[in-house]
Amino acid sequence: MAELRKITVQVPEGDLRRAQELTGEGVTETIRLALQKLAQLHAQHEATKLRGKVKFSMSVDALRYDRE
Repeated sequence: MAELRKITVQVPEGDLRRAQELTGEGVTETIRLALQKLAQLHAQHEATKLRGKVKFSMSVDALRYDRE
């Protein structure tokens, strides 16, 4: 597990309550999930920048072969 860092954060009560309702978790896990989601969104954004710039050498048939 990664090194942990203890922090103090002030957030709007309603935002935290709604987030906890969505996750069904406590404060710490809700914040962890939110940070992970932010990192995922950033990675998705970076990946969309590559749209149309990456050439694939496999054919559709070759990709389908992997599923068999």
